[in-house]
Amino acid sequence: MKAARYIDTSAALRAVLETGTTPEIESEIETAEILVTSRLSLVESERALLRLRRSSSVSEERLADAAHAIDELWSHCTIWELTEEVCTAAMQVAPSQPLRTLDALHLATYLLARRRIAGLGLLTADRRMERAVRTI
Repeated sequence: MKAARYIDTSAALRAVLETGTTPEIESEIETAEILVTSRLSLVESERALLRLRRSSSVSEERLADAAHAIDELWSHCTIWELTEEVCTAAMQVAPSQPLRTLDALHLATYLLARRRIAGLGLLTADRRMERAVRTI
């Protein structure tokens, strides 16, 4: 069976901006034969880079490298759209967990994708997401 992973924005940004801090995530990204993400990840990652640029806490060279790396990562992903089905699922997903709206959208997308992609695993660097997925 091919290794398939849903990657949320937290995992992607950690792998790109903080290389070496999450070797298990970086390894999973490198070895996955199928990568899936939400359209939301593209928006979130771009907004994160814009915030970093405004804060002047990261050099322009480092930001350019990160933007290139994240674009490269997304080019290897199947992008799931924020459809009505995803939004409806996000309204009810993991009701016992304190998920933020964007995390609920990621989790709903992951769960819907997992129905269609056998063995799809979740890559996240967000503890709330990790806890939520364990409750499902």
